[in-house]
Amino acid sequence: MSEDATPSGGRASRRNSSRTKGRGKTGADGRPKRRRGLKIALGIVLVLLIAAGGTVYWMYRDLDGNIKAVDIDSKLDEKERPEKLPTSGQNILVLGSDSRAGAENKALGGGGGVSGARSDTAMVVHIPEGRTEAVAVSIPRDTLVTRPECVKNDGSTMKSAERVMFNSVYSQVGPACVVKTVEKMSGVRIDHYLEINFAGFKGLVDAIGGVTVKVDEPIKDSATGLNLTAGTHKLDGTQSLAFVRTRHGIGDGSDLGRIGLQQQFLFALLKEVKKQDLLGSPTKSYKIASAATESLTTDSSLASLTSLAEFARSMNGVDPSTMETIMLPVAYDTVDPNRVVAAHPQSDDLWKAIRTDATIPESAKKSPATGG
Repeated sequence: MSEDATPSGGRASRRNSSRTKGRGKTGADGRPKRRRGLKIALGIVLVLLIAAGGTVYWMYRDLDGNIKAVDIDSKLDEKERPEKLPTSGQNILVLGSDSRAGAENKALGGGGGVSGARSDTAMVVHIPEGRTEAVAVSIPRDTLVTRPECVKNDGSTMKSAERVMFNSVYSQVGPACVVKTVEKMSGVRIDHYLEINFAGFKGLVDAIGGVTVKVDEPIKDSATGLNLTAGTHKLDGTQSLAFVRTRHGIGDGSDLGRIGLQQQFLFALLKEVKKQDLLGSPTKSYKIASAATESLTTDSSLASLTSLAEFARSMNGVDPSTMETIMLPVAYDTVDPNRVVAAHPQSDDLWKAIRTDATIPESAKKSPATGG
């Protein structure tokens, strides 16, 4: 059994409340305020990076080959997909994957015998009509879901299964099945797919000269070699890769803390990119664009710098200060307390608001599994 499927993933959700105490002020809904500022860090960081260099993207046409494409539509039956409503805005499924292959993993000691790529983080980013604000719904990795019948990459069919962990869908069947699973559980039509490989950030961080993060408590993880005191640190590529992977050095060693660090890091990366003079230094811009595209996988319609730049420019009206990250409301599973399930009616209300481009009710932002 892979690391993703261990009971520690479930315990992460249950211990969230105790671990966040003393780690900063909290808002009315009980979540740390600093996490609100993370917003839609996953995926959008790279889209905004391409947008920042949009006026010179013609220089990087030879980098198109770096972007890996996934043909989602060919593996999905259009008749089974949710209807695209006229006022539903744009919905993007963003996955943060973590490949444990390669020499850099052995150097960090973080492989742990786990091979292949895993889906560490999943967010449905909703951009309403008019694109002036956005919201990201984070789906806990240990949520039990019904996986629909899906077509695998080799063309074979995997039958539907109930009570499977959400993060297992990616590793067992592939990204198209993750899209289909999300559409089935939410009724939300997914317009685009973005996948970011965390290992790819190593080169990106080095290209921009490092990323500055602030940690509230010391982090010491012998598995990755990460050793940070409480305070502000500027991380290089190797340290950044260890930072987004560490879990043994924070809280109780469970996965939820690691996801929080990944979100924090990505937001810090976005801030660092915005400081860069991309137009003033073509050579540096090329290095950054190369590193960014090498870590990116998209659906076929976005798999070029031209398409990414056009999509990013269409989002120019989105104000990052109005963005919000919401965790899918979940409750502890009555059979296996180490797992969670979507909480009703909260999750129903949340997905309905996303589908209809309506204001998300406060009740839909509260998760019974974490005490709201």
